[in-house]
Amino acid sequence: MSFHRFQTCRIFFAVLGLIVATALPALADPFEAAVAKFANGSFADSMEAVEAIAASGNAEAYPIISALQESRLLTDSDTKKVYIKTADGKYLDAATGQHVASVSQSASPVRLNNRMRRHVESALAGLTLSSPDAAVRIQAAQSVFKSRNPSALPAVETALQKETNTSARLAFAEAKAAIILSKADATDAEKLDAIAVVSGRGDQDALALLNDLQVGSSERLTRAKGNAIGSIKNKLAVWSVAQNAWYGISLGSVLLLAAIGLAITFGVMGVINMAHGEMVMIGAYVTFVVQEIIRTKYPALFDYSLIVALPSAFLVAGAIGIVIERAVIRFLYGRPLETLLATWGISLILQQAVRTAFGPTNREVGNPSWMSGAFDLGQLTITYNRLWIVVFAIAVFLVLQAMLRYTSLGLEMRAVTQNRRMAAAMGIATSRVDALTFGLGSGIAGIAGVALSQIDNVSPNLGQSYIIDSFMVVVFGGVGNLWGTLVGALTLGMANKFLEPVAGAVLGKIAILVLIILFIQKRPRGMFALKGRSVEA
Repeated sequence: MSFHRFQTCRIFFAVLGLIVATALPALADPFEAAVAKFANGSFADSMEAVEAIAASGNAEAYPIISALQESRLLTDSDTKKVYIKTADGKYLDAATGQHVASVSQSASPVRLNNRMRRHVESALAGLTLSSPDAAVRIQAAQSVFKSRNPSALPAVETALQKETNTSARLAFAEAKAAIILSKADATDAEKLDAIAVVSGRGDQDALALLNDLQVGSSERLTRAKGNAIGSIKNKLAVWSVAQNAWYGISLGSVLLLAAIGLAITFGVMGVINMAHGEMVMIGAYVTFVVQEIIRTKYPALFDYSLIVALPSAFLVAGAIGIVIERAVIRFLYGRPLETLLATWGISLILQQAVRTAFGPTNREVGNPSWMSGAFDLGQLTITYNRLWIVVFAIAVFLVLQAMLRYTSLGLEMRAVTQNRRMAAAMGIATSRVDALTFGLGSGIAGIAGVALSQIDNVSPNLGQSYIIDSFMVVVFGGVGNLWGTLVGALTLGMANKFLEPVAGAVLGKIAILVLIILFIQKRPRGMFALKGRSVEA
């Protein structure tokens, strides 16, 4: 009897030991057990694994989930092992972070669907909610706001309690509100508070969240939702006007750069220069050449390439302008039709010369780091390249005004503009002033090309895109008047951007042209007419 009891006990403890031996690894290391779930090939298991790994606090959690998001998390269907593929092509054991020599050919990325992607984004956001960098915490909170994953709520609430940075605290509050509004079991009081927070955000994401909100039969929630949506729409309408105004200023600065050289040439010399756009094109190609030299020989100086290109473009375009004036234009003064035809022919020659030298395709001109990217001002998005072009256009305008007012060349140019014969009688060499004026106008067009290379395609047809607009700006503002050119450029830029959403780009352009024609019927000399040479004629 005792022998049978002994045998039974042996069998019992053997089975118990086998069960314990099987269960202990999972009990000992739940993190490895969670990682192993990726090998099951089930979306449900993978989502459970993401949540468990994110909540584990393990140092390998972020690399695993970020690798999953980037399709670098691999599973071996034979061994059921999970690996991370690094950026340099090596492999790590996902559970331990240790390097492995190689993986099986059967290893393949863990599959993702849209629901899993939202889980992954939320998990990554949760892992970065406690980052020491406030910008990273804010970005993480924004990700949670968009994903609205309820599993991230505890982490958001914990981070909100600890947060001291004002901007980050607001981002956490908005993320918490978004999650609450997405929860079916949230109370009306919680949802009312959340609606107030989301309404204060006032952007398209907040509007979409409130539009999706189900309020049931609650009159308080229905009223709060309607008021919040109305408030956000009003704010967005104001920001839309501000955005269009910024676009108008940006376009106006581009038109100012393209037209300001033409205003000088046309005002002083009375020459209809159809080759002015090609001076802009030459400035853009000078920028391309300068950048190519710096890329190949001095790559560390690339951020300074535009600083080198500005004087280079001014000198090259200005020299070409002086040659054109001395070789062609000076024989055609007083014959506007012949001048127009001659400069049109010159523009074709310059375009073909550029095609021969650089080819007909677009050339790449890079943005320095200080002109790349954008920033938000409320709901207003401002790109750095456009901002710098606005600043540059204002600087060019002020420098040119100072030159015309305080230098001897400027004094002579103004004298020739007002009364050419009297200026010649006073000893001013009008032919020299004409050549320098044409060179100055062409040089300014060249530096306009440097700026335009940052926002437009650099091709032989670049100048043709701006020549008509430049003439419209000059005629509308007043021939030869720089302040008129400034006002005209900004007015046309604003009008274009406010008409485009209503009438479309093409009809908006036609409407602007018709309005300018009607305006010139009433004021043939433009908004700010100069007294002088045009009056004499």
